[in-house]
Amino acid sequence: MAGAFATPARAQNAAAPPSPLSKSCEGGAAAIGAESPLPNLAADLAQRKTLRILAMGAAPGRVATRRGGYTDLIENILESALKGVDVVMINRGVSGELAAGAVVRMKNEVALETPDLVLWQVGTNDALAYVDPQDFAEIVTRQIVWLKAHKIDVVLVGLQFAPQMLRDDHYKKIRDTLREVAASENVMVIRFFEAMQIIEQAQSGAPLPVTDEFERSEAGYNCLAQYVARAITLGIFAKPMLKRPQP
Repeated sequence: MAGAFATPARAQNAAAPPSPLSKSCEGGAAAIGAESPLPNLAADLAQRKTLRILAMGAAPGRVATRRGGYTDLIENILESALKGVDVVMINRGVSGELAAGAVVRMKNEVALETPDLVLWQVGTNDALAYVDPQDFAEIVTRQIVWLKAHKIDVVLVGLQFAPQMLRDDHYKKIRDTLREVAASENVMVIRFFEAMQIIEQAQSGAPLPVTDEFERSEAGYNCLAQYVARAITLGIFAKPMLKRPQP
C-alpha cells in the first residue's frame, strides 16, 4: 500500500513511497534536492521499529502550528507514512547558533540520545554573521564525515528565506556552499530558501516585496515539515548510488 513501510530489502525492487504534499506546498517540492539514500537508517529500521531523529540548528521546532511544533509535524507525517514505526523527535535546536557551536553540542547530544538520523538546519546564522564560506564548508563537511563514521545519517535543512537576501551576495554564497557540500558528501539537503521563494512568487504573482525580517510563518514551516518527511521516506527506500557530481 502506498505510504506503508516496507523492509529495505523489498524496497530495492519497489518504488519509494514518498509522503504526500499538500497542494499549497507542491510548488516548492523541486527544492527538496536530489534524492540521496539513508543507508544507516534503512538498516536500523530493518532491525527494529523505532526511529530516533535528533533535530539540531536554528530551532525551527519552536515555531508553533495548529497541530504542534515543526518537529511534531514531522513526527506525525512520518508515523503515517512508515506504518508501525515509532518516530521519536528529539528537538535540540538553539536560536542564533552558528555551525561551529552546533558541532560541539551535536557530538554530546549524539552520545546522550543515540539518534538514527540527525536533522540539521544550518547556514542562516553563519550567513548573517558573515562566516567565511570556506570555513563554513569545512565545519559542515567535518561534521558530516564524523556522523558517517558513527553510522548516523544526516539531512541538512538549508537557509531561511527573506526577499531582501536575494540582494545579499554573502547570504547567497553560504546557501550555495551548503548545496555544494551536500553534493560532495552525497547527503540530502532541503533547499528551504528556494522552496519558499518559489511558493512566494506563485502566491503573489508579482515581484517579491522587501520585508524587514525572515518569514517564519506557520504555512512556511508546515511546508518545510512536509519536505523533510518526504525526503526521509525517499531516502529510506533509495538505492545506494555513486557520489553525485557537484552542481
